[in-house]
Amino acid sequence: MDRDHINPPQLDVPEQAPAGGVATDPATPPLLEMRGISKAFPGVQALDDVALTLREGQVLALLGENGAGKSTVIKILTGLYQADQGEIYLRGERVEFAEPHSAIAAGIAHVPQERNLVPDFSAGENIMFESLPTTRRGLVDYHAVHREAQQWLDLLKAPIDSHTPVSDLSVAHMQLVEIARAISRQGRILVLDEPTASLTPHETDVLFEILRRLRDQGVGIIFVSHKLEEVFELCDSINVLRDGLNAGPQASVEDMDSDKLITLMVGRAPVKQELPRRATEPGGPVLELRNVSTPAGAADISFTLHRGEIVGLYGLVGAGRSELARAIIGVEPIAAGQILVDGEVARIKSPKEALDRYRIGYVSENRKEEGLIQMHSVLSNVSITIWRKLQNVSGFINGRKERATVQPFVEKLDVKAPSLTTPIASLSGGNQQKVSVAKWLAAGVEVLIVDEPTVGIDVRTKANIHELIWDLVSQGLAIILISSDMPEIVRLADRILVMRSGRIMGEIDNDHDYAKASERILAEAWGARGAGTPGPVNEKGK
Repeated sequence: MDRDHINPPQLDVPEQAPAGGVATDPATPPLLEMRGISKAFPGVQALDDVALTLREGQVLALLGENGAGKSTVIKILTGLYQADQGEIYLRGERVEFAEPHSAIAAGIAHVPQERNLVPDFSAGENIMFESLPTTRRGLVDYHAVHREAQQWLDLLKAPIDSHTPVSDLSVAHMQLVEIARAISRQGRILVLDEPTASLTPHETDVLFEILRRLRDQGVGIIFVSHKLEEVFELCDSINVLRDGLNAGPQASVEDMDSDKLITLMVGRAPVKQELPRRATEPGGPVLELRNVSTPAGAADISFTLHRGEIVGLYGLVGAGRSELARAIIGVEPIAAGQILVDGEVARIKSPKEALDRYRIGYVSENRKEEGLIQMHSVLSNVSITIWRKLQNVSGFINGRKERATVQPFVEKLDVKAPSLTTPIASLSGGNQQKVSVAKWLAAGVEVLIVDEPTVGIDVRTKANIHELIWDLVSQGLAIILISSDMPEIVRLADRILVMRSGRIMGEIDNDHDYAKASERILAEAWGARGAGTPGPVNEKGK
């Protein structure tokens, strides 16, 4: 072999590391400086004179609403984009990254918001892709690949076998593979864009422990998250963007609170508003599962969803929530049991049949590959579920009617796009998610399965989506809400079904008391003893 192995980071630092990471001499040049960064796209000034400073041993939160420019800053730093104006300095020396490999060579590792893995490769091959170990004959040493990759997965306490094809992993496990790949590069700058969006609280705790230890070894970390509680738990400094500009000077976390941050992000003080009490009680049954089992792992699942009701599905990675949802809409087969719609047995063979015949829609958590057509416009993506309704007698889509139908949903969800003809691929991740929700709302479904609806969504848009879901249910829509965000599921759900290993372990009548509900949810999710972690898996499971 050309090398024995890559050693994982030394994590045997003192338990009580200095707050804020490694102390550095203020006279020492920062680890990273971005000065006067500007970037324009057709019709959009994405960044205008943006500045950012990162020091060794610091965790810097990069915050802002969807479309504020965070992703553009990161893409410039990692070589995916080149700035129109401005400079980047590493330890006081100016650098230019013409492509991502240059940034990687300079010690910058990146965990993107949208997964960037090769589906047909194994988890191990994806982790080691940039530095595959070879034999003396120049061939890939696959034994070393998997040995080294497994070290990084074990460091994250990820229940993943390195030999597992990425296409067989859940979205959450793909995220852990992305994180393992970034950490394996052992760079001096680590950029994480919404790294916890698909992770459970336990996985997030493990990740934060590793990030703190890397910080204490002098690694500079840029952390992007819409979860403000994570920012205050992990970060040392905060840089807020609004409409492509610095919303204010970079500041210490100690000088901030949630209200100040939200004011910087949205330009006004936050409005604290509780969801109104619904005027009507849930109606009759609209969807019922009777002892449903699937080859994907669901076992003996029974529950009833009523009109005007939100049923939440909560569980740890591998619980089988998404697989159950996909079985309801006909993507996954059903091995046993029955699904009833409006009291009649339904045999749903495809998502098209679920929509056309039974008025069931599904907002996938994987918007990039399943939810949206990236090269099509906002208009086409929202209207795709109702094209048949929009056709005239000649079979052509009535463009005026299409726009009139789509525009209210785009406005309601505050989709930030230059126009309805803007390609989905050019929108931020949060705005793409809003379009994927609007698509099904436009279709007029009676049952909507929403899988992680606010992943990567900023605080204001998240509140808007919560209000929209609440309004739709108040109008009689029935919703199954799958979420790993416990405050979200406690806030919205009328009943919460807790899944573990493909089974429903408990049902909670939710009174929206977070302290009480969260304790019981976690007890059911982890088991009666509330200890331990799921074992290794090599199949899809959420």
